[in-house]
Amino acid sequence: MMGVHSIEGGFTPKECDAIVIATNAVPAREALLVGQNRDHNLRRSDLVWLDEVDGMGWVMDRLIDVVRKSNRDRFDFDLQEFAESPQVATYETTEGGHFKWHSDIGDGPVARKRKLTLVAQLSKPGTYDGGDLEVMPGAHIVGASRAQGCVTIFPSFHLHQVTPVTKGTRHSLTVWAHGPAFR
Repeated sequence: MMGVHSIEGGFTPKECDAIVIATNAVPAREALLVGQNRDHNLRRSDLVWLDEVDGMGWVMDRLIDVVRKSNRDRFDFDLQEFAESPQVATYETTEGGHFKWHSDIGDGPVARKRKLTLVAQLSKPGTYDGGDLEVMPGAHIVGASRAQGCVTIFPSFHLHQVTPVTKGTRHSLTVWAHGPAFR
């Protein structure tokens, strides 16, 4: 069974803070589901796509390096592209921020080609309660590291969730590596 891979220090705390500051400076959109559907019972957060934020090209360069190494060392998937921009999600206590159990492979033409999901922890761990990223690679739930800058990588078909934020605000960065659809 393919598990969850973590890279501590994928981003420095200073880099995480810079990403949050840059994305807070542009208007956020309500996070929707694949197919542009809204369901607040399933997902409640706001998003900023990094390709809409000036000066963030270096983030994608870093993510490409992380994917290249992780895929070589752990997954060996047929990866061909990043067909979607990285997104920064904000989960607020006041909005009941969460994302219930789901997989990242969907019916859309791009979503069906997602192979690896990468989630970078941008917030300092003590600045919020709840908001845990949990991944289910098998019969047991694996909790992702809350260390600022840690990148958690897993196959996009694994079920995962973000538990409700009960205090503060959680910021995370997500991107998907794409390849031919699984058969």
